[in-house]
Amino acid sequence: QVQLVESGGGLVQAGGSLRLSCAASGRTFSSYRMGWFRQAPRKEREFVATIDWSGTSTYYADSVKGRFTISRDNAKNRVYLQMNNLKPEDTAVYYCAAKTVRDRFDYWGQGTQVTVSS
Repeated sequence: QVQLVESGGGLVQAGGSLRLSCAASGRTFSSYRMGWFRQAPRKEREFVATIDWSGTSTYYADSVKGRFTISRDNAKNRVYLQMNNLKPEDTAVYYCAAKTVRDRFDYWGQGTQVTVSS
């Protein structure tokens, strides 16, 4: 079992920055891939970014590439999402997820709201 708790969301003006944090507990954090996803109102949940167990390999959605940075601290059991140059279209509930099995992200946090005003 893995428990994930996100924090750091809030209201920010366009062009601003936020740093999301996800605290993990349960199974050995350093052994699995982590990811961030988001869901805007009336839209499907979409992939944002992912990072491998070691923190050396990352991958981003085209919509956030160059603006968002995913990182992790295995000593603290945390994964982060630094979001810069935020846009109104980044407004969504952001979810942290863990991939402990081969084919899918199987553990999810409760989400944290990010609202970007224009």
